[in-house]
Amino acid sequence: MDAHCGTQPPGRLVPRIDRNRCEGKGDCVAVCPFGVFSLGTLEPAERRSLSLVGQLKGWAHGWQQAFTPRASACEACGHCVRACPERAITLMRADANNPRHAPTAADRR
Repeated sequence: MDAHCGTQPPGRLVPRIDRNRCEGKGDCVAVCPFGVFSLGTLEPAERRSLSLVGQLKGWAHGWQQAFTPRASACEACGHCVRACPERAITLMRADANNPRHAPTAADRR
């Protein structure tokens, strides 16, 4: 991957992970040229907010999910969106003042 393939300045758009869809397969980690993603275990407190389907998926996959500890390095190349087999990743405008766009506690790890 070309490290300069991004379409936006770093941090303008950031990946958001749908916790009910993510199965922690790591395709996003493998394709991201900016090192935005990591894999980890979803904390018990965060598991409770999942839908029933999300909880079943989480349990089946050992609660492994993708996280975005370096979201501010994202240059919106879109490789992660295309690589995710669960379609759990979207790119959103970074806006810390809007709770809908702000990173979750899970993503800050």
